[in-house]
Amino acid sequence: MSSPAREIVLGNIRKALHGNPAPMPFPEADKQTNFFVLEDISPEEKFAAEFNKLGGKFVYCASEQEMIQQLQALADNMKWKQMHVRDRFLSSLFAEHDLDFITSSQDMSDIEVGISLCECLVARTGSVILSAAGDYGRALPVYAPVHITIAFANQVVWDISDGIQLMRQKYPESLPSMISLTTGPSRTADIEKTLVVGVHGPKEVYVFLVDAQWRPNTGE
Repeated sequence: MSSPAREIVLGNIRKALHGNPAPMPFPEADKQTNFFVLEDISPEEKFAAEFNKLGGKFVYCASEQEMIQQLQALADNMKWKQMHVRDRFLSSLFAEHDLDFITSSQDMSDIEVGISLCECLVARTGSVILSAAGDYGRALPVYAPVHITIAFANQVVWDISDGIQLMRQKYPESLPSMISLTTGPSRTADIEKTLVVGVHGPKEVYVFLVDAQWRPNTGE
């Protein structure tokens, strides 16, 4: 139960704010012009450079077939026995190529690697934008110690604002209930200012960029 004193204070605040909205700070500020310099390289090159700086591992694939081959080679090299996938498009694609290390089980208790699609890649920051609207859900991209994102060439944007605009076009009625911006492996320095990787999410992150067009409405 709220105390009378607290209600009096809150009431006074409401009265003070009523009819006196706070003015918009810096009304003349230019909110449209980019505050960073666009580099003379492609967004794909910029993303790869920034993602690698953050400790991510970038893999370029000329086609879906090459992506399958690269994924198989990586799994063999790392000796991964199981990769968890929930995206229907990826599950169907992997099934066509008989990748026996792929599973779509709901049980993630012993998950080694999670694979998912994404909303887009942000070149300027080397970030991956994910959302709750994807088949992968909220848990898969953060639960597995290793996460692999499969993205396509037309999903690479320059800045975060471009990514949000892309999502507004994809979800015209309303944006997904959760949108996350993942920038490199999970890391924290909360404990004695010592950098620790993999505490709140994956300790290893990969992006496989396929040089093809992703068409979300058709699943192709």
